[in-house]
Amino acid sequence: MSGSGVAPPRASILPRSLRPDVSRLLPPDPQSYRGPLLAVWLLAAYLLIIVARSLVHVFAPDGGAGSIATIDLDVEGGANIVAMFGQWGAVQLLLALVLITLVIRYRGLVAFTALALGVEAVVRMLSGTLKPLETLGTAPGAALNEVMGFIMLLVLWLALCPAKDRSANTAT
Repeated sequence: MSGSGVAPPRASILPRSLRPDVSRLLPPDPQSYRGPLLAVWLLAAYLLIIVARSLVHVFAPDGGAGSIATIDLDVEGGANIVAMFGQWGAVQLLLALVLITLVIRYRGLVAFTALALGVEAVVRMLSGTLKPLETLGTAPGAALNEVMGFIMLLVLWLALCPAKDRSANTAT
């Protein structure tokens, strides 16, 4: 409840309007989120995927480079590839934990966080195009990049739309 004794409106899963409001990207009150809960849930699911992926890179014996990304490690410098995957996992884990903390503490920044993750996916795709990685198969990260970039842009769009007020539909 707020200081006035009136409970804040409860957000709905879906938006009330499909018209995004760009001013919600960096709201005046970053602790208040007025978008649909679906955006928060999708963002949280992706952040958990990032945490899981980063833990694999850090703790798997080959960092996931050979066993998951299908990179041939039986080449000169194969140990360096494994080391880079481990270090990349540590950076991914740190970023995910910062973003999780940000969204928990400043829920109003859901849209901004989705934008950052959407841009990150696009930049990673661009980087992969400029500097392609030779693999023995299709790495799940490469296959998922386009999908997750699109989903994060969808989350951004949802988070910028106002949510339906569920408290108006419930009896008190």
